Amino acid sequence: MSTGKQLTALLLLTTALTVPGAAFAQDAGVGTGAEGVPAQEDPATDAVVAQQVEGIDETPAEEEYEEPEISVPGGAIVVTGRRRQDVTRASSQVVSVLDSASIARTGEGDIAGALTRVTGLSTVGNGLVYVRGLGDRYSLALLNGLPLPSPQPLSRVVPLDIFPTSIIASSMVQKTYSANFPGEFGGGVINLTTRAVPEESFLKVSAGISGDTETTFGTGYTYYGSDYDWFGFDDGRREPGPALQSFLDSGQAMTDPGVDQQAILTELGDPNLILLQSIDKLPANWSAGITAGTSFDVFSDGRFGVIATASLSNKYRNRFITRQSALNGDLDLDQTGSQFQTDQRILANAMLGLGLEVGEHRFRLTNLFIRDSLKRSSLAQIDDLTDDDDDLFQNTGWYERQLIDSQFVGELEFGDLSIDMRAGYAQTQREAPNEWEFVYSRDLNPSGGLDDIYLNLQNGGQRGRTTVAFSDLTEDLYYGGLDVSYQLANWLGVTVGGAYTDTSRLSRRREFDIRTTGSYPLVFGAFRPDNLLGDALIALGYDSAAQAAAGIGPFSYTIIETTAADPAFSAGLEIKAGYAQARIEPVTDISLDLGVRYEDAQQEVVPLGLDGLPSGSANATLLNNDYWLPAATMTIQISDSLQARLNASKTIARPQFRELILQSYYDPETNRQFTGNPGLVDSELTNYEARLEYYWGSASKLSAAGFFKDIKNPIEVFSSFNDNSVISRFANAPSAMLYGAEVEVQWNKDLYDLGEWWDSKRFVAIANYTYTQSDISVQSGDLVNVPELGGLQAATNFFADGTSLTGQSDHIANVQLGLEDLDRVSQFTFLFNYGSKRVISRSTLSRPDILENPGLTIDFVARQGFTLAGADLEVKFEARNLTGRDHFEYQTTGTTRIENNSYDVGRSFSVSVSAEF
Repeated sequence: MSTGKQLTALLLLTTALTVPGAAFAQDAGVGTGAEGVPAQEDPATDAVVAQQVEGIDETPAEEEYEEPEISVPGGAIVVTGRRRQDVTRASSQVVSVLDSASIARTGEGDIAGALTRVTGLSTVGNGLVYVRGLGDRYSLALLNGLPLPSPQPLSRVVPLDIFPTSIIASSMVQKTYSANFPGEFGGGVINLTTRAVPEESFLKVSAGISGDTETTFGTGYTYYGSDYDWFGFDDGRREPGPALQSFLDSGQAMTDPGVDQQAILTELGDPNLILLQSIDKLPANWSAGITAGTSFDVFSDGRFGVIATASLSNKYRNRFITRQSALNGDLDLDQTGSQFQTDQRILANAMLGLGLEVGEHRFRLTNLFIRDSLKRSSLAQIDDLTDDDDDLFQNTGWYERQLIDSQFVGELEFGDLSIDMRAGYAQTQREAPNEWEFVYSRDLNPSGGLDDIYLNLQNGGQRGRTTVAFSDLTEDLYYGGLDVSYQLANWLGVTVGGAYTDTSRLSRRREFDIRTTGSYPLVFGAFRPDNLLGDALIALGYDSAAQAAAGIGPFSYTIIETTAADPAFSAGLEIKAGYAQARIEPVTDISLDLGVRYEDAQQEVVPLGLDGLPSGSANATLLNNDYWLPAATMTIQISDSLQARLNASKTIARPQFRELILQSYYDPETNRQFTGNPGLVDSELTNYEARLEYYWGSASKLSAAGFFKDIKNPIEVFSSFNDNSVISRFANAPSAMLYGAEVEVQWNKDLYDLGEWWDSKRFVAIANYTYTQSDISVQSGDLVNVPELGGLQAATNFFADGTSLTGQSDHIANVQLGLEDLDRVSQFTFLFNYGSKRVISRSTLSRPDILENPGLTIDFVARQGFTLAGADLEVKFEARNLTGRDHFEYQTTGTTRIENNSYDVGRSFSVSVSAEF
């Protein structure tokens, strides 16, 4: 050890002995529940300091634990000072925290990607996070301790890939339940904390470019759309025209007298929205952002801070997808083909945060705007081997997801009394206007004429089809909560609190099937889409005299609204909750976190008619339930460096609105149609966990845990195959068990003994592994309620006894190996991520389940900081999926395999630079 480091260690030790209050901060440390037993000095850390003085430990004396900024209901985790334990160790629950440094090390641009590096977490689709193999319906996502609605119809929680890492100060994952959190806690809670009061004024600008080997500078598809598509906004072109909007507002049926179908058809045929075009060279992806903050003193002991950020990114992705479906359980092919799809994703976000710290009191006002737009252009060729048809599908779409969120958090400290106040309003929207599909067909066994030509006769699928849909979803959420904590004695702290949540959703979807009637000329069916719905051809269809003069027809057009029975749904969820929690230290080295939460909830879905009023349809849902949800965690300090935790709790999982609403929805990520089930009920979970944690110098740690969950009425996805499409629905399985083990190790090796250049360098190794098993239990006599398919019926029609839950991988592993500099920004990290195959949807009619095999991916991230012209610059290079792992989604019997939605992913590379002033 160098002389300088020995002197620094000696100074720290003598300061701690003479003036303890100056050696480390004595901020009121609290667990994730609320203020806990007052923090004591950490003997293990004292021993480390003493060892540093003696020159026998590898830990540099100047290294200190960072204080992660975390805001949760009932209080905040605060960890400061050299001799205070880190959050993972000091919390009364099992938590993992990604602070700003940890997030930066992953190099990910969004929080969903960064969270895949946490033990037991994986992502499925676009930003849906699975905790220990349990889907997003079993997880809870909070922002600054407040709930968020989701703009994604298929997700109860907001997809986390829309949160850029630049606006997040920390991400905390808690895997054991405590009563201060909402009861919908199956796999865990993910709490994101936004940046608040900066320590000093700053301005940071960034820009980057990226690409991948399957997309960038290669051929792709697009359509014109509107002038502002590159910005993520539509200029109004996709909005319904006057005639269609008047019809939608009228509450009339399409067949009612007075509905001008010709005017509606003329408005719909906009070439800019339906003409697919090929691009020889797709451009590189780009991103740009700016973040600024400042703070200044107020009052006698206060500080006020402002932080604002905005960013915009534009990304292209090509997918050449193999699509196949089976005729039977032996996987004899029914349909086979391929699809080429180009997605352009534009993500815009802005945040304004105001923070005030006065003495021990903290106030936070956060305003967040995120807009995620996807422009989809797709062409698929599918052979229907049963009907001897060859179909060509052209799809164009525009999907807007938007989140507006305003939050207030007040954390007041009055000695032993703490008061936590939270309130918020959030609105999410999803719009999908002008979602077009054109189907052209030809005969695989032509007998003459135009049989071997792709034709769209617009006759409802007999030979071609033309449909367009307009979808609009708006969800509003109001939240209020109050928590009061009091430290009754050194060994006893209590918290009581209440929360109120009111969520409402209005979901509308109007789909129109454009058909021809009469003797439609076959040659017209060969026209491309913009001519097929061209003004001249539409006008000809309504001009019988012109048809007669031309010697064709007679023919005309009609519009069939396929969603007329249930065009809209209104949904609501009101939750009233209260809880009590106690943190007890009955004897030295044993602490208890005990609590119980009561929740009373009413969830309803009401079908609406064309007039916007309740239709009286049987596809309605009303769930009135109340629950007592106990939770207990015991922490045992076995030695200075070793502790054990035991946890038991009861939690619930309510059906998502989307799962209850009997309304079709297309997911562009999975190429599937989804429809809900109004017969779903709540899932109830009983959770157990045991855990050992060992800590040693340089913030290194090792932990191992076992967990078990018993689930009553788990909600599962099942799929059926029909008319060139996959239809996915939802049903309650009778019961299931999920159990497993996880291990995590973090080893930090300081390299200063290798020489002067290595003096500030550190090797970081982080590895975690989760083994999970699940079994669905189906017994004779068990019933499943699926009203759309006939109501109550045998559960064995949908589930097989002993099969695993959807989304659950047996094995999940992450490894990070890196070299970093403790004095300046300099990191080089390899990241390995592995997930074993998992069921993503059940199949019916004795067909094998649909599987996904994530496999092994390897990434490399390098960050290097330097100073130029007085500005601090950082350059970041990322290389993702170095092994070229592809996406595999398939069914197999063990000897026969078909691909449902498989495609090449390619390798991606990005370079970005940021400057801070």
